[in-house]
Amino acid sequence: VQLVESGGGSVQAGGSLKLSCAASRYRMSRCGMGWYRQIPGKERELVSSMTSDGTTTYADSVKGRFTISQDNDKNTLYLQMNSLKTEDTAKYYCAGNIVPGCALLTYWGQGIQVTVSS
Repeated sequence: VQLVESGGGSVQAGGSLKLSCAASRYRMSRCGMGWYRQIPGKERELVSSMTSDGTTTYADSVKGRFTISQDNDKNTLYLQMNSLKTEDTAKYYCAGNIVPGCALLTYWGQGIQVTVSS
């Protein structure tokens, strides 16, 4: 299994970025996929998730600004991030099998940096 993130970078506050997570030898299931982020010295937090039935969740801090989606044909998970704030600056990780107790293993991408400047 391989999850590869792309689309990160630097942007000014108020701008947008779209993260992609290309999955190899893995497909979204009821065990879900999600986007997490982590700032050095802090715990990794769940930003948004999606399961195969289309159920989505968002952290309160990103509701109304971020949108998670998937392209089954491309086996890719996306995170559209609009109205970015400086506090969105973090390393973002894609993960598969994130529903607790659903699968034996959770898979992680290598992470990608998002930096939002004022």
